[in-house]
Amino acid sequence: MIDVEPVPPRREPGRRDRKKQQTREALIAAALHLVDERGLERVTVEEISAAVDVSPRTFFNYFAGKDDPLIGDPLVEPQEMRDRLAAVPAETPIIAALLLALAPAIAQLQADREVWLIRMRVIERNPALLPTLMARGAAAEREFVAALAERTATAPTSAFPQVVAAVTAAALRVAMMRWCAADGVRPLTELVHEAFGVLATGLAAPTNEEV
Repeated sequence: MIDVEPVPPRREPGRRDRKKQQTREALIAAALHLVDERGLERVTVEEISAAVDVSPRTFFNYFAGKDDPLIGDPLVEPQEMRDRLAAVPAETPIIAALLLALAPAIAQLQADREVWLIRMRVIERNPALLPTLMARGAAAEREFVAALAERTATAPTSAFPQVVAAVTAAALRVAMMRWCAADGVRPLTELVHEAFGVLATGLAAPTNEEV
């Protein structure tokens, strides 16, 4: 397991922001549960809104369409990722630096365990979500490449930041898939550390004792 320092907590949001976040989370939960029960094509924005006792207009204040609450937001906002990477000491190896930068997002995923277990199941069972998911993933990876290029003083078009972004995303995806397959029994943080540890070895094959 890679050792990283704890990340300082975020500043608490104000009352109005908390209320908006509560409404947003309620819409996400309603959308996920309805689609999990009925399937994507049998759920409407009107039904999602009614489940939370808000209007469809309110729904569209938070989301562009029905797919958005199902897929969720990027794990880390681009500027936040840049800031967190910049705050890690320059001598820190890149995999450990990324793990530190991603630590708050991983902790939030663990805290939202039930939502994410449903989300992964909904995505698996509703292939119509995949084009939107892939488009979101591609956009997030481009931002990730840009953040890595800043961190490593390389060009975004060079191989290093692109390869690191790709393998990091793959390691995180594997950790989440293992987490969901086991119904969240093992902590996600543990699985992410394990996956990133594989990257930190340079993809060396494990010994018999490590298998």
